[in-house]
Amino acid sequence: MNINLLVQFIGLLDELSCREEIIAEFERLIDHYGFDYYGVIRQPGPHDDPMSLVLSGRWPERWPEIYIRKKYIIVDPTILYLNHARAAFRWRDTIAAFRSAPHRTRMERMMVDARNNGLEDGYIFPVHARRGLVGNITVGGKAVDLHPAELGLFDSVAKTLFWKLENAGGKEKADAQVHLTRREMEALRYLADGMTSHEIARVLSISNHTVDWYMNGIQAKLNAKNRHHAVALSFRLGLIS
Repeated sequence: MNINLLVQFIGLLDELSCREEIIAEFERLIDHYGFDYYGVIRQPGPHDDPMSLVLSGRWPERWPEIYIRKKYIIVDPTILYLNHARAAFRWRDTIAAFRSAPHRTRMERMMVDARNNGLEDGYIFPVHARRGLVGNITVGGKAVDLHPAELGLFDSVAKTLFWKLENAGGKEKADAQVHLTRREMEALRYLADGMTSHEIARVLSISNHTVDWYMNGIQAKLNAKNRHHAVALSFRLGLIS
């Protein structure tokens, strides 16, 4: 157990602002602990391109292609478990939560496939904001047993690292005085509630194209990368709650 290393890294994160340095130092940390792979990932929205959700990552060479081709996102027990998790958890512990799931066989097949590609076990650290789950950090590869104290500190690392990478490069506006029109605010609130453009259009009695116009305006004003990012920024800036 190396508590001091994790504490030092949390302190170091506060000083770093360059994305490349943040990633390099994090990779040094997980290499020290014996984790071969990791991912820093935003929670997907209904219209997000999956590839735009990865803030940083390192995976077995063939795994992303296998995962997408076999549509494992639908049955991945770690992802299904993540949607309801409030604290960090271990990959191997998730399958037991889905004993009666209709896709149990596919789940087990996916886990075997993962192990065959070097992903034997790992941990996922959820990242939440006021509106709920906004992303996660996962580390894994060979099985590594973390002490509960290390798990707690890794959770702190994960939360700090996620927001550092989300904000890295100075591309986001930190100005809480961003002005949105009444219609933009209405559309934003409905988007935060999980509505699609079609549903928002129906509630506001406007066309889908008009909703998209508002969404583009919101993203431009917030300098957001996508709709999910716009919602996350809005909560953090206090525009919605």
